[in-house]
Amino acid sequence: MPEASLINQIDDWLNDQSLRTPDIVDLFEGTCHRLVGIGIPIARGLLMWSTLHPLFQAENVMWKRGTKAELGQFPHQDEVSAIWLRSPMHFMLESGIHVFRRRLTGPNRSLDFPILDDLAGEGYTYYLLIGTELFAYGVYRDSQRRGIFVAWASDRPDGFTDDELDVLQRVQRGLATACKTVIQARIARNISEAYLGRQTGEKVLEGSIRLGDGEQTRALVWYSDLRSSTRLAETMPSADFLALLNVYFECAARPIIAAGGEVLAFVGDAVLAMLPVASDFELPGLARRAVAAVGQSLALADKVNAERAAASLEPIGYGIGLNIGTVMYGNIGVPERLAFSAVGPTVIEVARIEKLTKSIGSRALATRDIASFEPHLWRSIGEHSLEGSNYRQELFGFRETEAAQAAA
Repeated sequence: MPEASLINQIDDWLNDQSLRTPDIVDLFEGTCHRLVGIGIPIARGLLMWSTLHPLFQAENVMWKRGTKAELGQFPHQDEVSAIWLRSPMHFMLESGIHVFRRRLTGPNRSLDFPILDDLAGEGYTYYLLIGTELFAYGVYRDSQRRGIFVAWASDRPDGFTDDELDVLQRVQRGLATACKTVIQARIARNISEAYLGRQTGEKVLEGSIRLGDGEQTRALVWYSDLRSSTRLAETMPSADFLALLNVYFECAARPIIAAGGEVLAFVGDAVLAMLPVASDFELPGLARRAVAAVGQSLALADKVNAERAAASLEPIGYGIGLNIGTVMYGNIGVPERLAFSAVGPTVIEVARIEKLTKSIGSRALATRDIASFEPHLWRSIGEHSLEGSNYRQELFGFRETEAAQAAA
C-alpha cells in the first residue's frame, strides 16, 4: 500500500481543486495520473455524472493509460436504453449500494454484466465501481438524483490488492467533493446558456446581475415574427400550436445562432437576436454571416413547409428584419425579476422593419447599412416610413433566388 503521505498529497490536491473551477477533464485526468504515480495499477478510469442540459442527460470522462482523457455526452432519450438497464451502475442505484467490484479473470471471475465481459475481452483483470451522491435527498426529485460514478479497471494479472481498493475508495471522497464544485459550475453555465444565451449567460455569471447593469454597444440586430399567430393559436389544439412554434423557432433562430448570433429573447412568437459589433473591421464579416443566415432560414422554412404540406399541416410563414445601430445591452425589469436583453431605437426600428414584410412582399428586409455588404443579394424597394415615425429610410428586399444560387 502506498505511504499515507502520498495518499494525503492526492487528497490535498483534490481539496485545492474544489476551491477552484478546473476543467472536469483535466481534473479527472490529473487524478488518474496521480494515482498511477503512487503505484495504483489503474489502466482505465471512467467518471460519469447526470447533468442538467437541454441536449444531454449525462456526461462522462474516459481515461486510458497512454491516452488523453476525453469528454463524452449522452443525449436525452424518451426510453431508457437496454444498455443502461443491464449496467452495474443501474444495478447499484436499484440496490442502494455504493461499491461494486468484480474479478474479470481466473477461477473467481464474475462476468455477470455485459460491460464486464467486454472489459475482460480487452485484457482487463479487475473492475471497481464506486458511486457517491452529491446532493441530499429533497434537493431533487428521486428520479433526478445527482451524483457521480467512478469506475476503475486494472490490467495487472492479479488486479487490485485489498489495500489498493481501500486507497481508491478513500480518494473517492476528495474526488467527489471536487467534482461537485465543477459539476455545479457546469450546470449553472448550462442553464444560463440555455435560457440567456452564451454571451449573455457569461455576463450574468461574471456579475452583471443588478437592475441597470449593462452597456451600450453597437450591434447587428435580427428580428423575426410568426405570421397569423393569433389565428393559429385560436384554431389549433394547444399541443399542435406549441409544436408549430418550436418548428418556427428552429427555422428562424437556428441559422442566426449558427452564424454566431445571440438569441436575446423568444418574445411570444417572435425572435430577437443580435451580433455585437466590436469594430468596423469585423462588421463586413458579421453582416455577410447574417445575410447568409437569412438565406438559410428561408430555405429551411421552404423545406419544412413542403413536408408540412405533404402531411396536411398548417404552413409556417414569417418575416425577418435586419438593422445595425447602438443598443443598450443589459438588465431590465424590476430588481428581483430581471431580463437581460437589448433595448433602444435600433431594436424598435428592426421590429417595425420586419412588420413591413407583410405588406411589401419580401420575406426579409434590411437597411442600407447591411445591404451594402452584399449588394447583389438585395434590391431597393424605395423609402418607407416606419410605424410611429415620420422619418423615411430606404429599405432593401432579399433576393431569394440569387441567394439560393450563391449558396448552391
